[in-house]
Amino acid sequence: MTSAMITFNDLYRIGRIGKPHGVHGEVQLFVDDDVFDRTDTPYVFLDIDGLPVPFFFKEYRYRSEQSLLAVFEDIDTEQAARRLTGCTVWFERSLADDNNGDEPATVVGYRLINDTDRQEVGVIRSINDSTANILFEVEKKDGGIQYIPVVEEWITATDHEQKTITMHLPEGLLDI
Repeated sequence: MTSAMITFNDLYRIGRIGKPHGVHGEVQLFVDDDVFDRTDTPYVFLDIDGLPVPFFFKEYRYRSEQSLLAVFEDIDTEQAARRLTGCTVWFERSLADDNNGDEPATVVGYRLINDTDRQEVGVIRSINDSTANILFEVEKKDGGIQYIPVVEEWITATDHEQKTITMHLPEGLLDI
């Protein structure tokens, strides 16, 4: 972990904390990214009162493909675990980039640019992988939501410094 102050711009959302599991501080952690398969991370960040706070794992284990049971250091009672319920879980973007910067979830928060007209479509707010095709859920400037299929051949550029992803979108897709 770097010594500079971490902000949400340095992180990307990977899931949320569910209910306590048992009475010894174990929590359910629901994830929509496979970061735990790609890295052996000792910590994640939780959104505590609008600030990214690091929480170090004592241990974690998979319960299913999209959920883990986790115990954090200094969280050893059901009451302490309950206070974490509902917290958003974040991961350090630079650590994910070092391992596989092309994972869809690493671009949450990036601006999506249409390569055809160089116009910004909106900001990628989440990844929807509940369908056969993975979709970017993009919040448009007017507040509406646009779903864009994540098709590798459509991605023409990813700029991690500027936090943009440029895609060559088929004509008419944005009219749907």
